[in-house]
Amino acid sequence: MPENNIIDFSLPATDGQTFTLSGARGKHLVIYFYPKDNTQGCATEAQQFRDLYAEFQNANCTVAGISRDSIKSHENFKDKFSLPFALLSDADEKVCNLFGVIKMKNMYGKQVRGIERSTFAFDKDGDLRREWRGVKADRHAQEVLDFINSLN
Repeated sequence: MPENNIIDFSLPATDGQTFTLSGARGKHLVIYFYPKDNTQGCATEAQQFRDLYAEFQNANCTVAGISRDSIKSHENFKDKFSLPFALLSDADEKVCNLFGVIKMKNMYGKQVRGIERSTFAFDKDGDLRREWRGVKADRHAQEVLDFINSLN
């Protein structure tokens, strides 16, 4: 993981947008990396961030999810679960590698490369304040919200 001054990055986002890390300054920011759209754990995590989204907004915080899926896949996932926040596509794994979230994982007895479910919280100045790695999807969003509230 880079130092607090993470290299700026841009990724294509849902709703025809482009997300830029530097463009998120002025608000707290939560970026969560997840393995794949429309899988059980990822749906659980996304829905919990969705259900707490108003509280994240009240805490002056932006939320964004990142996976290697395409924007088309993200749009379908976002629509299916009525997600109010952007999903970012990192198909070439550039940002995943920047944050060190690509890991070898066991899936059905085979070793596969994939995203380790991880979350990063930045303060209003763009400084990385906390990271969670290898998290369990259920109830993680509440833990992140509690941390963001502690920054205010």
